[in-house]
Amino acid sequence: MAWNEPGGDKNDPWKNRGGKEQGPPDLDDVLKKLFAKFNKSGNGGSGKNLGSAGVGLIVGLLVVVWVVSGFYTIREAERGVVLRFGDYNKQVEPGLRWKPTFIDTVIPVDVQSIRDQSSSGSMLTEDENVVRVQMEMQYRVVDPYRWTFAVTSPETSLSQALDSAIRYVVGHSSMDDVLTDGREVTRQKVWEELQGIIEPYDIGVSITDMNFKDARPPEEVKDAFDDAIAAQEDEQRFIREAEAYSREIEPRARGQVNRMNEEATAYKQRVSLEAQGEVARFEELLPQYEAAPVVTRQRIYLETMEQVFSSTSKIMVDSSSSSNMMYLPLDKILERQNLHSAAKATRNTLEGLRNTRDVTGVPSTQTSTGVRPDRFSSGRN
Repeated sequence: MAWNEPGGDKNDPWKNRGGKEQGPPDLDDVLKKLFAKFNKSGNGGSGKNLGSAGVGLIVGLLVVVWVVSGFYTIREAERGVVLRFGDYNKQVEPGLRWKPTFIDTVIPVDVQSIRDQSSSGSMLTEDENVVRVQMEMQYRVVDPYRWTFAVTSPETSLSQALDSAIRYVVGHSSMDDVLTDGREVTRQKVWEELQGIIEPYDIGVSITDMNFKDARPPEEVKDAFDDAIAAQEDEQRFIREAEAYSREIEPRARGQVNRMNEEATAYKQRVSLEAQGEVARFEELLPQYEAAPVVTRQRIYLETMEQVFSSTSKIMVDSSSSSNMMYLPLDKILERQNLHSAAKATRNTLEGLRNTRDVTGVPSTQTSTGVRPDRFSSGRN
């Protein structure tokens, strides 16, 4: 039966020893008994030597443990701040290091990672409207010593500074600037204000970015502001479409202007050259006119009438008869003569083709085109 089972009190090693009940052995009693055994073993001086050797062994083990416990490692992204008896001593670089335990304390500080700090809340704008703003700051530690000792809690100080900067900028801005097209300006102002707040504290950080995560009006007017924002987006879209149309139509208009300028320049040159030609012609006719005015006038008249009649329809009228007026449309007559000449040429061509068919054995009453030559006559159109 085991000593810790019911009814096994007689087997309890801490009870009934020497007729007395006792608890676990005391550490001092164990050490006294251990040294007493060392003293009893051997005689006189030899016992003292063995006791001294045991103490020296224990001290040596403690020294080894103390030395081994002093090794530590600083990672590549960290820098170590060494404190000696609680006071700043030095800063160590990454790698395997050693410190005297219980004397030095090392605080590793990450100087490469980008840390985040956000702040949000309902704030009152300059035009006495309430908006809910949420912003996030990203920063990096650049001075481990200042980050550790400049303020008691650097994270809390940064959070409070960010909240103060946001409230100051929003309080000096209108609601439309915070919610619509002025968000980028607000973000930049918060960044600058935060830099001005934390600069006197010199906590060893560098702000890398500031993000405007959210800004919205109270729920009671959210729908109206959504409509206003949509209208502003439509306005910007229409403006961009108008600019694109202007960029498209402007080159065409410039091309038309250049073409009209070139046509006007060409017309100007043509009219000028024609005028110069008329002047030269007049100068040539002037000596002839002075020599024979009647003949020159008659010739000019005939040449002018020739130019006029060459581009107009002409009708010949016989006004000698008093009862009936006979007229002949000369343009129609000329047209009929042209058709008669064309028909005659076609008939001669067909007769030539028919003679060729007679020689080759093809029937002469029909040509290869299926047209009979006797269908044409000199008196038909």
